[in-house]
Amino acid sequence: MNFGFSEAQEMLRESARKFLDAECPPTFVRKMMEHESGHSTDLWKKLAELGWLGLLIPRRFGGSGGNLLDAAVILEETGKTLLPGPFFSTVLLGGVAISLGGSAAQRAKLLPRIADGSALVTVALLEPSGGIDAAGIELSARRRRGDFVLSGEKLFVPDALTADWIVVAARSAPARRNPQRGITLFLVERGAPGLSIAALKTVDMTRRLAHVSLDRVLVAPQHVLGRVGEGWAILARLLRAAIAGLCVETVGAAQRALDLSVRYALERRQFGRPIGSFQAVKHKCVDMMMAVENARSLSYYAVWAAAGRKRDAAAAVAMAKALTSDVGKNVTAAAIQVHGGIGFTWEHDVHLYYRRALANEAAFGSAPVHREAVARHLDL
Repeated sequence: MNFGFSEAQEMLRESARKFLDAECPPTFVRKMMEHESGHSTDLWKKLAELGWLGLLIPRRFGGSGGNLLDAAVILEETGKTLLPGPFFSTVLLGGVAISLGGSAAQRAKLLPRIADGSALVTVALLEPSGGIDAAGIELSARRRRGDFVLSGEKLFVPDALTADWIVVAARSAPARRNPQRGITLFLVERGAPGLSIAALKTVDMTRRLAHVSLDRVLVAPQHVLGRVGEGWAILARLLRAAIAGLCVETVGAAQRALDLSVRYALERRQFGRPIGSFQAVKHKCVDMMMAVENARSLSYYAVWAAAGRKRDAAAAVAMAKALTSDVGKNVTAAAIQVHGGIGFTWEHDVHLYYRRALANEAAFGSAPVHREAVARHLDL
């Protein structure tokens, strides 16, 4: 079994690292935290020129024709630099949703625009009533003279305020015995009558989340993504890919927190020597490293399983999400402790990684939610 990356992927990782270190330093991240949209259009254009926005889009639609593992390589580096903006929501959510479920006309219209950076697309899944499973989807989609009328609310929708299109998961038929049936995906354009979007306060200020309300929003049949009533099959594949990618991003954030801690432990001196020479500090850093490496291995396995649609993909992704949720939070918290008092200040950057870890822990289901999923895999 080959546990390594291809030469092209290693080159992609190195080029991504150099680009992000140059274009996305902490000063830029903090500037975007205060920016209304949360991202830079200039940087977005550069990401398009690099081919990152079209990484998972086929070449015939203007993309790079890459795979999920290629995207994961970049996501680990974006996690290290806390890349602000709608990269994850557009590339891993909206773009994948359209690639998986879009008609020929929908793909031809939207995928080239995603690849060249002229369209932002996100996915609205979570609701006040439930979690990431099919039973939590209650937003109604009722037929009216051939069209659909959408009514309901969505919470924690990433980058909805800047999105040109939102893929909305709705219930077009009663759940009855199987909640996975009767779910349909709809493409809702920004500015649609009845669509309102409100920003939410977030623990991770490098990411934008919103509350989306749909009050009798009219959607034409040509804006249905996939088949009516069969949207969950698309969502299930989408979620596996997105969660696996998010796990790798969390690993990147934890790795950078570890790097900052080791650097500080070597530079900071107490009692005439670096604090890293004390067993309590050095062993804490070692524990952090072991946790990160463990999470990295499982996360990349989850990416591989999700990309190849392996039989254990769902379990692998759930295990990775449960583990990285804990590792991300614990490692970044330990990094703050290694830094001592300065780690708790607003001016130091280490707390930003803790915030990203907390946000990623909550996204797409917490650790207990995914532990329950793994338990079901074990018939427990």
